[in-house]
Amino acid sequence: MASRAADDFRLTVLNPGGRDPEQHFRDGAGPVEQRHPPVNFHGYAACARGSFHQDTQRAIMEETPVLLLLRGDFRSSERALGELKKHGQTVAVSLKETGLHQIAQQLCIPAKLARFMKIVAQADGCIATTPEAAEIYRGARGKRDPATVAFIPPPYPLEDRQWNFSVPPDQQSGIFVGTREWDVPSRNHFAALLVARQLCEASGEPASVVNLDGRRPGRLFSELKFPDGKLRLIEKRKPYADYLREVAKHKIVLQLDRSRVPGQVAGDALLCRMVCAGGDGAIERIAFPRTCGEGRTIDEITSIAQELLNNVDSRGAVVAESQGRALERISFRAVREQLAEFFARIAL
Repeated sequence: MASRAADDFRLTVLNPGGRDPEQHFRDGAGPVEQRHPPVNFHGYAACARGSFHQDTQRAIMEETPVLLLLRGDFRSSERALGELKKHGQTVAVSLKETGLHQIAQQLCIPAKLARFMKIVAQADGCIATTPEAAEIYRGARGKRDPATVAFIPPPYPLEDRQWNFSVPPDQQSGIFVGTREWDVPSRNHFAALLVARQLCEASGEPASVVNLDGRRPGRLFSELKFPDGKLRLIEKRKPYADYLREVAKHKIVLQLDRSRVPGQVAGDALLCRMVCAGGDGAIERIAFPRTCGEGRTIDEITSIAQELLNNVDSRGAVVAESQGRALERISFRAVREQLAEFFARIAL
């Protein structure tokens, strides 16, 4: 019965006043080349063959349950919640940016915090993209039924063959540093590059890093003094599918992020059928418990990465395990079932 209900379930994701245009996912993941890939919050709409909107009235016309995103100063989200409830829609809310540092930045302003508390109290429920965000929502909702808050990780279209970007192991080489953003301390991007340099020196493998921030990071890279020819900078923004094709050429994805984010770095690795070493995002902890950064020191992550670079069988075993865990928890089918069950519960 739950599976049949999930098959019929549709969801609208509303980002009021946002920049992403209206998008429909009647075919689920859809083609690889499309406006916005079916990941992050677009993934929730896509796994439920729903739609993504920025206009509240267009979202109301869908006549489905709504996942309302909280962004900016939350004023647009507050108005949208009032309109949706006026039309009898079941509404769950979520902060659009849900790393711990991002939540702290958003809620340190008294007026925004007051608006957040009001919205969370009036919504039918909250969907958290990380376990930590779920704890914050439960605290904000106070004595309300804790079952109206759920941690449901962002889904990835792992069942869809066109979203399989795997490359044969004998065609892979090197390390892809999965994080960027030098100005976010919890990314530990500088430390990850130092580990990548150490791995390059020990294994002879090259490293790739994305730099979309211009000359200043470029000068910093030069100070790291990678072995000659072993550091490759990717300095042009690519469409998501092309980016995944680039990632998939490497043996491992490496990061040292401690931001408690949802985990797109690990999600990208899953679509590439690769190993992700390090990181403490939600998806890292679900899919890569043996290689993630949860409870591990930098030296331990470095040792894990070294073994993975040197041993194709070790990489294959971690990839197989991660794919199995991901299919059970964060595939489109799995997340659609979680969403259907959650919205049925909060609609009672």
